[in-house]
Order: sequence, then C-alpha cells, then structure tokens
Amino acid sequence: MIIVAVICVILIFTIRLFHLQIVDNEYKNKAESIAFLKKTLNPERGVIYDRNDNLLVYNQSTYDVMLIMHEVQPFDTLDFCHTLGITKDFFDKRIVDIKNRELNPGYSSYTPQIFMTQLSTHESGVFQEKLYKFPGFYIQSRSSRNYMYPNAALLLGDIGQVSRRDIEEDNYYVSGDFSGQSGVERRYEKMLRGEKGIEILLRDAQGRIKGKYEEGIHDKAAVSGNNLKLTIDIQLQAYGEKLMQNKLGSIVMIEPETGEILCMVTSPSYNPDNLVGRQRGENFTMLKNDPLKPFIDRSVMSMMYSPGSTFKLAQALVFLQEGAITPNKMFTCAHGYTLPGMNGRPGCHGHESPLNLMSAIATSCNSYFSWGLHEMLDNRRRYLTIQEGYNAWKGYMHSLGFGTQLGVDLPSESTGYIPNSQFYDRLHRGRWNSSSVISIAIGQGEIAATPLQICNMAALIANRGYYYPPHVVKQIEGGQLDSLYTTKKNTAIDSEHFNTVADGMRYAVNYGTCTELYMSDMVVCGKTGTVENSRGKDHSACVAFAPFDKPQIAIAVFIENGGYGAENAIPVARLMLEQFFYGEIKPEGKWRENNVLYKVITPFNVY
Repeated sequence: MIIVAVICVILIFTIRLFHLQIVDNEYKNKAESIAFLKKTLNPERGVIYDRNDNLLVYNQSTYDVMLIMHEVQPFDTLDFCHTLGITKDFFDKRIVDIKNRELNPGYSSYTPQIFMTQLSTHESGVFQEKLYKFPGFYIQSRSSRNYMYPNAALLLGDIGQVSRRDIEEDNYYVSGDFSGQSGVERRYEKMLRGEKGIEILLRDAQGRIKGKYEEGIHDKAAVSGNNLKLTIDIQLQAYGEKLMQNKLGSIVMIEPETGEILCMVTSPSYNPDNLVGRQRGENFTMLKNDPLKPFIDRSVMSMMYSPGSTFKLAQALVFLQEGAITPNKMFTCAHGYTLPGMNGRPGCHGHESPLNLMSAIATSCNSYFSWGLHEMLDNRRRYLTIQEGYNAWKGYMHSLGFGTQLGVDLPSESTGYIPNSQFYDRLHRGRWNSSSVISIAIGQGEIAATPLQICNMAALIANRGYYYPPHVVKQIEGGQLDSLYTTKKNTAIDSEHFNTVADGMRYAVNYGTCTELYMSDMVVCGKTGTVENSRGKDHSACVAFAPFDKPQIAIAVFIENGGYGAENAIPVARLMLEQFFYGEIKPEGKWRENNVLYKVITPFNVY
C-alpha cells in the first residue's frame, strides 16, 4: 500500500508539472509579461483595383486601445471615458467581456487585450497625451478600409470584427481582430490579410520600456497582404447603379471570351463607407432592418426570380439537341397552348401563327415552347417514362448552368432551382406528363435562376456552346488565379444549335420584342422576359449580347415589378451597351436615359 501511495503521489506531481509547464501558459505568460512587452504588428491589408487600374479600396491608419489587465492600477475612469468619448456603462461592459473566456477564448490577464478599436489619428493623439494617467493601457496602430467610390458595396464586401467561431477555426485571429465579412473581402480573406509581425520590448524592474529585446533580433516584421485587380469596370458599375436608383433588381455584364464580370449591379445597395469605423454597428442594424433588404446581393443570392421568357433560349437549345424540334418546325399558337384536359394555358399574346423557331424567339411565343416540351417529355419512342425524359431535360439544364453553382468567386452564390422528377412524383402522386409541368416551358412555375446564371447563358450562346466560369478577380499580386476560371466549360449541346438560337435573338432585335436594342453600327442579339409575379406587378427581364460575330459583351437585366421585358429592362440594357461600347450616351439617346433615371419602380409605388 505504501508503494502504491508513493507511485500515486509521483503520478500526481508528474501530471501537475506537465500541466503547469506544457499545457497551462498562465505562469509562462506572467513571467514573460514582467520582462517583456510583446506588441503585435498588424499588416497592411491588400488594396483593390478595378480592371483599368483605378484604385477602389485602400488603407488608412487607425488605432486600437490595448490593455494588460494585471498592469491596470486604480485610475480616474470618468476622465478615461471622457477622453475616449464613451460612457461608464460601456467601459464596465468591455472589462467584463474581456474577462469572459466564452466571449474571449484564450484570455490571460498577462497578455495584451483589445479594449477599443478604430480610433482616428486625432482621437489617438488626444488619448496619448493622457496615457500616463492610465497605467496598463497603450495604443496600437492598425489600418482600416477606405473607399474611392460609393459603388459596388456588396461586391467588394466589408470588414468586421471576428467572431468566436472565426477564432476557433483559425488561430491567426485573436479577439478584436478584423476580417472580411462579405464579398471579395471574405472570399479572398487569406490573401488580403497578410501576416502579422511581432515586436518584443524589454522592461525594467518597474515595468518601464527600455528598448528592443536583444536589439530586435527576435522581432518579426508584418507582411502586407496581396493586392487584387478586379475584372470590374468601376465606371460601368457606377453608371449601372445610377440607372437602377429607385428600382429593385440587378444588372450583370460578362465578357464571353474570358468569363470576366465587368459589372454586377444590385439594387438597392449602400455606400461602403457606411460600414467603416465605430458607426458600423449602428449603420449595419439600420441596413439590416431596411424592408428593401440592401444586404441581399440579388445578382447571385436571389431565389425569388423565375427567369421567365429568357429561359426559352435554354429550352430551344435542349429541344433542338433532342430532336423535339427543328429550326423550321412549325407550331400553331392561337393565343395559347391547349391539349385535351387543359384550359388553354399558358396563354400568349397575338402574333403570326403558325410560326417557326426563329419567329417564336423573336415574338416570345409561349405556345411554341410548350409544344416543344410536350414533344420531348411525352415522346415514348425516345423515353419510356416521363421521369426518364424529365431527368434528361434536367441534365441539359445543369450543363447550361441552371440549378447549380457556376463557381463565381463570391460567397453565398445560390444554385437557383431546377426540381427533380421525384419532386413532381410527390406532387402529382406519380401520375404526370408535360401538361402537368407546362409552366417550366416558359421559365415559370418552380424554376428559379439568378441574374448571373441568366447572363452566363447569354455568354455561352455568344460563344456558341461554351463558357468560362464567371469571376470578379482578374489578377492576384504575387499569386495565381484559380485554374477554375481559365478552364473552358463545354455544354451537352452541339454548337450548331447555338447558331440557330443566336439567329433567333438577332431576329428579335431587328423585328421582334427587342427592337429598342437595335444599333445601326452593330448587330445586337437579345431576348425579353416578362416574369409573372403573384405578389404584384410582373418583373421585367432581358438578356443580350453583342456584336453577333466575335461578341465582346453579354448582359442580363432584371427589374422587380418592372412589367413587360421591353418596358423597363430593355431600355436599361440598351443604355448599358451604349456606355460599354461608346463610353457615353449619344445625344439622340438622352431621352431614354432621362426616362430611366426619373422612373421609380418599387413594391410601394409600382403603379
């Protein structure tokens, strides 16, 4: 028993010594804090440029108030609060939060803690004059974000304090650090943030700083983050945001040859300067509670949009590939699509009948594409069951970029929605045919797509059958762009069918629903979309690319509650194309610009 007791005591002492020397850093931190002051050197965050080397986001010096809790001695807290412009309640809460290990993992009273962030140069100067009155506190410099333009807020993203989850997932961060919260800032956080440095200062017996420890041999310089060059043209982006003032929706423009996004407008938006500095929290809450939801990036995150008649282009490609139609195949319209057991839905506006595919695209005939869906899904010589035919249709749509993420280098990209056959099996108890899902023929019903996906469809038609994944970063200083964005994506559709659909889009501009896109010196291809909206006025949409040969740009415009596609989306697209090709709006087009600028289209006053 004596031997067992001795062994137990030895084990207890061994375990305790291991814990004190290896696991618990408290005594190590205490010893080091007596002899040294370790100051973190925060790196300069990488700056951001547009495609034309215009500076978009840069850094400005700001300062943090730091404290080492065990060095704090009694002082005049009212004078302290008055100097920093804070309340006593705020002071008390910060002290409690700093000591709370749940909110501040890894807290030690012997290591520096952040008390307050983002002091201006003036505020820091005032505080430093009185710093001798507040033992245990000192100033640490860092940089904050500043913006050259009041545009592209959702695309660029913002910077905010890291959460507890961030700290647990990445040991680079400590409480009080900042990281990208959205947009490019979040997606490229590890490249933008750089590497922290450290400066070790030697203390004397009274705790006074005596200079660098061993002449700075153990110091580590901070490494600045990588600069980014975006694909965005900030002038084009700003003009798009100007046109979309007092409207809800999105404009996306893609260079088909590269997949580079030249503008990604979402409206409403906000000035990125609103989320900088100590007013960030107040402004964030105000924007979050805005009923028009300016934090929703409608270009990539929206699940509310059916693509409407713009989806007919994708349908035409699939039906041609499947042999359900040919370019010269004629279908009757008679103002609607009717099969036995149906009530003449979906309806259609008046135009020539019967008509071929080119005329169907130009006039946006609902009946034609409904017949096309019927010919594909209900053809039992090709597919034994409706489920088999529908799954083939869905596979084509995935290859065209619908119902899946395109891989854009922004967080929170939506997949849109293309239901699977099991969805309709449950909905119709296993007994259904093309008439049961006929709304999907014209981009309605359960179909949902983002403006980015719709614009990407225009880009792949412009390329006659392939696309590069859309992206907003063109170049990374000292780094390499993800190979995903330089890899061509081919679809399951033969290129000859894209020529047929492009001809139809050209016909739509010359003689159909897109005549306002016509330009005398350039062949433009387009397609309108009117999206039924059960909660108000229909949404207005369109897609286009230009020129017909060797296309330079593809565009998608979506305006909530905007009515017919030709009513509001087409005028915006025309102005954006003029701005892209000519750098200005020609005098003869100023009337169109004025009409768009003065029009207010929101859910509160669409009529």
